[in-house]
Parts: sequence; C-alpha cells; structure tokens
Amino acid sequence: MVAATLGVMLAVTVTTPGGPEALVLAEVPDPSPGADEVVLDVVAAGVNRADLLQRQGHYPPPPGAPAYLGLECSGRVAAVGANVTGWAVGDQACALLSGGGYAARVAVPAGQLLPVPAGVSLVDAAALPEVACTVWSNVFMSAGLAPGQWLLVHGGSSGIGTMAIQLARAIGAHVAVTAGSAEKLDVCRSLGAEVLVNYRDEDFVAVIRAATAEDRETGPRRGGPGADVILDNMGAKYLARNVEALAAYGRLVVIGLQGGTRAELDLGLLLRKRAAIIATSLRARPIDEKATIVAAVREHVWPMIEAGAVRPIVHARMPLADVADAHRLLESSTHIGKVLLTL
Repeated sequence: MVAATLGVMLAVTVTTPGGPEALVLAEVPDPSPGADEVVLDVVAAGVNRADLLQRQGHYPPPPGAPAYLGLECSGRVAAVGANVTGWAVGDQACALLSGGGYAARVAVPAGQLLPVPAGVSLVDAAALPEVACTVWSNVFMSAGLAPGQWLLVHGGSSGIGTMAIQLARAIGAHVAVTAGSAEKLDVCRSLGAEVLVNYRDEDFVAVIRAATAEDRETGPRRGGPGADVILDNMGAKYLARNVEALAAYGRLVVIGLQGGTRAELDLGLLLRKRAAIIATSLRARPIDEKATIVAAVREHVWPMIEAGAVRPIVHARMPLADVADAHRLLESSTHIGKVLLTL
C-alpha cells in the first residue's frame, strides 16, 4: 500500500453507490481529536452488513460521522483530546464507531473506546466492539435474558450470532439457533447452542416450541413452550412466526431487516402472550447512550472474554486493499463469524 502524503490518510471511499467495485482506496483528510475524542492508528476494522448497505446508498452515516465505512476497529492511540483522561498515546484499544473504520486513522469519542482484552490479539480485538455492544445492549440490557431462560438466535453463525450464543451460555441461559448449513450449525453447537435448526428444511417455530415445552428439571415451563427472548436479523419475513415462537412474557428483539420492512402482526396473539417487540439500532444512538453501553460491555463482557468463556470468532483477515473481496465474502453468507480488514 502506498503511504499517504502529509495531512491526509488512506481510507476506503464510495464515489458512487453500487456493488463492491464501488469501494475505492483514496486519500482523505487526516482526523484530529476533538476535546472529548481520541485518534486511533487503525490496525484492523470489522466488516458488518451495515457497511454493505452504506456502500449501496441505503444507510447513510449519522450527522457528524465520517462519510466512509467502518463501525468498529482496533489500533493504537495516536492523539488524545484535551478533556480525555485514562488514555495515553501508544495505548492499545478497540472502538465502537459511527463510521470511518476503513481508514488509516479514526477519531473516536473516548466513551466508545475499550481496552484490548487480555488473551486477544490487537487485530482480533476489532471483531469485538460492534457484536459485543449489539448483543449486550439488546439481549441483556433491553430484553433482560436471565439464567435458565431460552434465547433463539437467527443467523447463529454470524458475528452477532456467535457472540450471542457464547454470552447467553456464559450467564446460564439456554440457546437455540437457526442457520443454513450443517457446517454452520456444527459451529453453533461447539459454542454451546443446544437446539439447532436448519431454516432451509425445518420449521423453527415447531422445533423451538417442542424443545422448550418442559424445563429439564421442573417439568412444564411456567411460561409455556417457546423462546423467552428472540434475537432477529430478518424483520418482516420472520415477524409473524417469531411471535408464534415466543413463550408467554417473551421478548422479540429486531435488529435487522434482511427480510424486509413491512409485515402484518397478530396483535391478539401478542396480547395473549403478554409479549413485547423491541426494535433497535446502535449506530444512530446518542453518544451518551453509546458510552453507557460500552461501559456495561467493559464491566460484564470483558471479564468473560479474559476468563476464556467468550472469544471472537474470526472467519477471515484480509488486507484493506482487498476490501471489495471482503464485501463479496460477506454478501455470499458463506462466512462463519467475523471478517476483518487489516492495515
């Protein structure tokens, strides 16, 4: 890779929305830290489905965020804003971003910075911020998954899915997953998933209700058959069936719209189950909300990682110059876990 000239840096840009070929490595202005920010020299960045949408012109960055892609990264602190404490030049960190991770450097609000967990390499730490913050904020902070309850994860072999399985099992919950191949389901099993559904030829509603009809120790479940929490990346396509799959007092958390945005909802069934539907996104949240989530992840998730109970699952590490191929890999849905870009 050719070094950038003074005052600018290299970043992946999108000149015209489109396919992976629209990703262009170019020189952009070098960031400087605001008073409450830290600048990182990026070592690696995670590739997320939101990046694919932004490349296609469907998911613009929030106001004030860098125009180029990348919602998480890892690297070394290169500069510290005037109001920032607890971080110094040279520190290793990973960060939750609103954008700009596909670049040589990025400015980050200090509250969205995390230390690299012990036992995790600096490169692989880039696989953690987005999935850890997404899962912890949704499954635990919002939906309140508790020990002994059942979590159903759609897309169990994805980066978010592999993190959700591990965190749920670490706190003593049971996990069911859907995935599209035996290989993906085998990985989910190895991470602790107990009920495995191949969505291509099985009905996840029937499987999860049969598997959860009775508690393994106390007989029939108090809440009846079904999942206590469902983490859904499909949206409209799965909405009706997800409500069917919920137990009484269940919580459906929608974090993606891969299956569309509009669907009919049986409110009568939702009322009879005393159930709830929660729809959230992480990127557009205010800075203080993100800082609260990051602090909770540092408090609760980082000790699990450092104890070896949870780990980043990385499918591929690819040079930044191969960003188009990284997007093609994610679009193919043949990956298991995270895809990283390295600098």
